[in-house]
Amino acid sequence: MTQTGQSHRVLPPALKSGDTVGIIAPASGFRRDDLEAGCAELLRLGLRPFYLPSIFERQLYFAGSVQRRVDELHEMFSRPEVKAIFCARGGYGCNYLLPHLDLELIRANPKIFAGCSDVTTLLTYLCDAAALVTFHAPMVAGDLARPGGFDEASWLKALSSGEACQREFSAEEVQPLAEGTAAGVLYGGCLSLLCASLGTPYEIRTRGTILFLEDRAERPYRIDRMLMQLKLAGKFEGVQGIVFGEMIDCGEPGALDYTLQNVVMSILAELQIPIAFGLKSGHVSSGSITLPFGVRAKLTVGEAVGLRYESPVQGERHLDRGL
Repeated sequence: MTQTGQSHRVLPPALKSGDTVGIIAPASGFRRDDLEAGCAELLRLGLRPFYLPSIFERQLYFAGSVQRRVDELHEMFSRPEVKAIFCARGGYGCNYLLPHLDLELIRANPKIFAGCSDVTTLLTYLCDAAALVTFHAPMVAGDLARPGGFDEASWLKALSSGEACQREFSAEEVQPLAEGTAAGVLYGGCLSLLCASLGTPYEIRTRGTILFLEDRAERPYRIDRMLMQLKLAGKFEGVQGIVFGEMIDCGEPGALDYTLQNVVMSILAELQIPIAFGLKSGHVSSGSITLPFGVRAKLTVGEAVGLRYESPVQGERHLDRGL
């Protein structure tokens, strides 16, 4: 299967202290106290959280109807005072929004758009179809709401510094699986959601990428199945390097003769590209790292793992947090 490669993306403006940030619920509902805790954290970070009263609506397991969720997203992109859009949580339901998104509206109002888990569906589609840099980042009623849930330094660096980022990880932090150096566009997200895009008009575009893959609570054979699905769909063709997330709770209980890393390499070793395992972003035990999708990056896998990416935002409008 052929696929379109990566292209130039628009950088959204950087955040500065005092900016208003819009909060949306594009998928499942959430607990009100978790949202309030996340909003308190945003205030501590120097931002002004804003959300619409309709965010608390419910329909089945969704945060209200498809129309409500689409209108909420469009309104946040339309409001000039809203400088960034953060998702409250994932769960399930972002796929319902895809046919209804006004890409012209979004392209005309580029803003930081951040989330993870089910929001992978929106991150990759807006990255591909709206040519917008997006952010695989902690969510307001999720890791932002719990102590130690997110890596503040990477969040601030990505969203507000206007500078390139260089991260080095020891082998204990991020495990080298296949050594090498690669350059490409950082892209990816939750593995099960990436697979769910296949065969739809919103199919992921992985050629020319450093592909980030993460998930949680998936047994090794299911990870195997999803990686094989991507492989058979041609989605590893032209991929320059691969970084896995923490893959929390994805081990096989009681398995003594193999690891998830063994499973991963049984499928991907033949690609002969650098591969690393364990970068904490998305579903994590603690300290979720923010990753921008759609920017050029360099991956180095050796005795340690290095990841460098270009600035994902315009300008140097620092938040007042020591950057």
